[in-house]
Amino acid sequence: RAWRRTAPLARAATLRKMAQRLRENARELALLDALDCGNPVSEMGSDVMVAAALLEFFAGLVTELKGDTIPMGHAALDYTEREPVGVVARIVAYNHPLLFAMGKLAAPLAAGNAVIIKPPVQAPLSALRCAELIGDLLPPGVFSLIPGGADAGAALAASPDVDMIGLVGSIPTGRRVMQAAAARLKPVALELGGKNPFIACPDVDAALVASAIVDGMNFTWCGQSCGSTSRAFVHRSIYDTVCAKVAQACAAFVPGDPTDPATTMGAMISREHRDRVKQAIDAGVAEGARLIAGGRIPQAGVPAGGFYLEPTVFADVSPTSTLATEEFFGPVLAIIPWDDEEEMLSAVHALDVGLTAAIWTADLARAHRLAREIDAGFVWVNEVGKHFLGAPYGGVKQSGIGRDECIGEMISFTREKNVHINFRPVSAT
Repeated sequence: RAWRRTAPLARAATLRKMAQRLRENARELALLDALDCGNPVSEMGSDVMVAAALLEFFAGLVTELKGDTIPMGHAALDYTEREPVGVVARIVAYNHPLLFAMGKLAAPLAAGNAVIIKPPVQAPLSALRCAELIGDLLPPGVFSLIPGGADAGAALAASPDVDMIGLVGSIPTGRRVMQAAAARLKPVALELGGKNPFIACPDVDAALVASAIVDGMNFTWCGQSCGSTSRAFVHRSIYDTVCAKVAQACAAFVPGDPTDPATTMGAMISREHRDRVKQAIDAGVAEGARLIAGGRIPQAGVPAGGFYLEPTVFADVSPTSTLATEEFFGPVLAIIPWDDEEEMLSAVHALDVGLTAAIWTADLARAHRLAREIDAGFVWVNEVGKHFLGAPYGGVKQSGIGRDECIGEMISFTREKNVHINFRPVSAT
């Protein structure tokens, strides 16, 4: 309880010191992530800076955990206060190991909780190094790191010593975490997968929207992002031009050595995952979708032993096909033509997921209408892929529970207590 009793501004000062430690060691941490998960070192350097920014962001919010007073007249006082839930465990994913390990630490720590991070079994090195770098800044037991696989995550979810569990991961893993937590009615925070739509309306510039469609795929880290807009609905009036320009834009993403700062596209996390995505590509070809870019495992220009795959784009995809309905968590984009807005929205809503969506249109009224219609937790209009500190990020349907990167994230790791004081005299004298 020492940390929860620490004054909020003192907790904030500690979080800022943690952020500074990350920045001071950014090159080392970025290289560890590049070696461990295969993402380009330049992008992993950016991840370190975002993690530091999250620590500072939540440090600035510690005095916003406020309560209310409820009018009771002159004879009593009734008020609420926010208190930490206790011990929070967060299980994080491999696609941004350092960013998730340190970024997901920030909100519950700022709220006064003890935090356990379970780093990804595929890429734990940067989190382990961070524990060494920041461990002396916190009281003993306030921050713990438990490496391991599914068994470790299941133990945390079921443990009576863990008061709340958070996960960044797949939908099946999210279900298992909820099932384990349900035995103790333990609250959960889940950021899960999605098959996110990008909607290109007929009034947009074809070249501009093609560039945005490629940006939304996160090809730099091989499309391994739950927020990637991996099914693009493009109006038929601009469809052919957009498809051609998307295929051309993919040439900028060349798989290469992730430790080279010039590399524009890294490697996938494992041979098993790369092969599973390649099988999905081959199945898409067999189903009759038109392959317009990539689709191959590169044989030249990449380090031996790496798990590389070209950025892959399919056109003329049926909205009910596997390519358009399953999340591959890889560099595979499905482009779907549309004519009628209602039919397009029906296809968008056919899936039981809803993390992100992007709408590109020059018509502000249409933008507002579509943004309201689409079932997604985060909608970009004439933007794609970006996160903004303070703007809540999270999904609906099976894409998750809760919101991150905002004050709501910190509040979610607290519980509300009501205190009622009666002013009646009770002294024995």
